[in-house]
Amino acid sequence: MRLGGARPLSTLPPETDEALLARYRRGDAAAFRALVRKHQRPLYNFALRQVHTPSTAEDIVQEVFVRVVQNVATFKEEARFTTWAYTIARNLCIDHLRKRVHRRHASLDAPQSEGEGGDGPTLGDKVAGTTAGADRVAIGKQLQTHIAAAVEKLPDDQREVFLMRQLGELPFKDIAEIIGIPENTVKSRMRYALERLQAALAEFEDYAKALK
Repeated sequence: MRLGGARPLSTLPPETDEALLARYRRGDAAAFRALVRKHQRPLYNFALRQVHTPSTAEDIVQEVFVRVVQNVATFKEEARFTTWAYTIARNLCIDHLRKRVHRRHASLDAPQSEGEGGDGPTLGDKVAGTTAGADRVAIGKQLQTHIAAAVEKLPDDQREVFLMRQLGELPFKDIAEIIGIPENTVKSRMRYALERLQAALAEFEDYAKALK
C-alpha cells in the first residue's frame, strides 16, 4: 500500500551522473560503481576509435576512472560528469598518440570487444544498423564496411567530433567544452564529417535506398 502521495519506486527518475558523484564524494562506493557501469563502454568505444588498440583503450578508460577518484574532491558541482570524463579520455588519447612513433591502424570494421571474445558491435553496426532478410545481408555488410572505412579517413578533428556525437551521444555544447572550441565550430565539423561520409558512400546510394 502506498502512503500519502509517494511515487512508486519503479517510476522514480534515474539519478543523474552528478548526483551519483555527489554520493560517492560522501563515501558511497556503490554510486561510483554505477558511474563506471554507465560510462565504461561508451568511453572505451571512444578511446578505441582514437588509439585503435583494445588493450590501450582499456588502459585509458581505467586511467580515466583512476583520475576521477583522485580528483573527485575538486569536481565543481555545476559541471557535467560526462564533460569531465571525456576531457580526461581525450587528453589521454592525445598523449598516447603523441608518444607512439609508429601508429598501428586497426580496422574500424573489427568488432568492439564485449569481453575476451571480442564479439561486440562494429562502428558500422552503430551507424548503419542491421538489415533484415537474407537477401539484404551481403549488401548491408558491404555498406557497413564502407562506412567504417569512410569514418577512418575523416580528418582527425572531424572524426573526433563524429565519434563523440555518435558513440558518446554527447550534446554539441559538451563536445565544444571538451575540445575547447566554439559550439558552432563543433557543428560545422560534424556537418563536414557527414558531408564527407555522404560523398564517400554516394556509390552505395541505390543500395541504401533498397535497404530502407
